[in-house]
Amino acid sequence: MPRVIPELDLDDRDLAWRFVRASGPGGQNVNKVSTSVELRVDLGATRLEPEIVERLKAIAGKRVSGEGHLIVESSRHRTQEMNRKDALEKLAQLLRAARHKPKPRRATKPTKGSKRRRLESKAARATVKATRGGPIDLD
Repeated sequence: MPRVIPELDLDDRDLAWRFVRASGPGGQNVNKVSTSVELRVDLGATRLEPEIVERLKAIAGKRVSGEGHLIVESSRHRTQEMNRKDALEKLAQLLRAARHKPKPRRATKPTKGSKRRRLESKAARATVKATRGGPIDLD
């Protein structure tokens, strides 16, 4: 089987295609031809590493069904072949994003200087507001 995305070890057996009629403008062509593409990938059956699958689920969000299938849709183009390529490119982008491990966040503390500057600006603002008064009572 040819690999769809060679660097991620994903081939044709991992993909399930479905073609449906696209919605929206397009005249009679929309009513006759099933050009919209739905690509399903069973994430549990792929040979992807579990940590990549977890990141992919987090990135994809609602595009992952309850059964663990990633669903990528494309109806941007007028031909089935172009929509098929577009769906593969969308899948590849998601997989490339999931492949990168996020840099762990390290908790930091504000510096003494930044604390001092923040407190000075708060004090300056407080004096400005304190000088604003209501109407002067002349009685």
